[in-house]
Amino acid sequence: DVDKLYYERVKGLTIRTDLVKEKAENLNVIYTPIHGSGNVPVRSVLEQLGYSNVKVVKEQEAPDGNFPTASYPNPENPDVFELAVKMAQTEDADIIFGTDPDCDRIGLVVKDSTGEYKVLTGNQTGLLLTHYVLSSLKETNKLPQNGVVIKTIVTTEGARSIAEDFDIELMDVLTGFKYIGEKIREFEDAGNKTYLFGFEESYGYLAGNFVRDKDAVIASMLVCEMCLYYKEQGKSLYDALIELYEKYGYFKETLVSLELKGKEGQEKIASCIEGLRNDPLNEVAGVKIVTRLDYKLSVEENTVNNTKTTIELPKSNVLKYILEDGSYFVVRPSGTEPKMKVYLAVKSSSLENAEKDIAEFKEKVMEIING
Repeated sequence: DVDKLYYERVKGLTIRTDLVKEKAENLNVIYTPIHGSGNVPVRSVLEQLGYSNVKVVKEQEAPDGNFPTASYPNPENPDVFELAVKMAQTEDADIIFGTDPDCDRIGLVVKDSTGEYKVLTGNQTGLLLTHYVLSSLKETNKLPQNGVVIKTIVTTEGARSIAEDFDIELMDVLTGFKYIGEKIREFEDAGNKTYLFGFEESYGYLAGNFVRDKDAVIASMLVCEMCLYYKEQGKSLYDALIELYEKYGYFKETLVSLELKGKEGQEKIASCIEGLRNDPLNEVAGVKIVTRLDYKLSVEENTVNNTKTTIELPKSNVLKYILEDGSYFVVRPSGTEPKMKVYLAVKSSSLENAEKDIAEFKEKVMEIING
């Protein structure tokens, strides 16, 4: 009974209902649950919506905690899609996607302009979905004036540009999807804002307000609708992504995880972050830092006009630096592993420049961190 009710609510999040009703069978999908729990709910929802051409990677279909075909069963890992890509070469798939073992995260594989299959980053999928949700709601006259999109502080700033274009508020929260769920509850209690979409760079997405965590069943449904929409216009999801880059800027992000085990490792992580906190950075390779955010002290410091404001978020041992050219980096200890994570992002004028800029920026920032 609960499953049926849940499926109905998920299907109710369809935005372009007529398109899906009339054209869903035209979409060719390859899906892998990566030996996890997504197989039944994802396929049930898609089948009930009329997506009759969904093919599953047989070797990865059955739940298996040993993950025999995937040493690291995570949609962030391109290796998990090897079997799906092989299938796609004979099946002429419009989209390949996989859900992680507990089916709360989703990874997309698309064919680029050279015909090569590429796993999209969590940020790229987030940009596509944010734009699709907002543009579709607007075109169907369902976009509320008090709508809000939520992302985490380490997630792409491209979402801000898209939200601004639709005159929709973009809200930042701390890393962890629970903080997005918390905002949904706050909006309900206050009755002043409408939650539209939320996502984080680590492949988690959520529409609707009846789930309070990232949900790959919902994301699968939205991805198929979005892919179908662009297919009907003669475009692939890669084409759509490039159009977003051309309109809003070429955003590129990367993550460095420094593994430092044991007590000594923990001490190194703590002393590195404290060192950055106590000796504030003013520049990175000659580019001025214009904003410093310390989420542990709840202070945002504007270095241009020398002002400080309070950050209205829970305290967390995280530092963020925004540079004059729009690039930024964030440093934080992992909450679950013996790692320090460094998130880096740039905005460039072309794909080639973005690749070059992020590599150079990473090198310069890591020199500071390692020092």
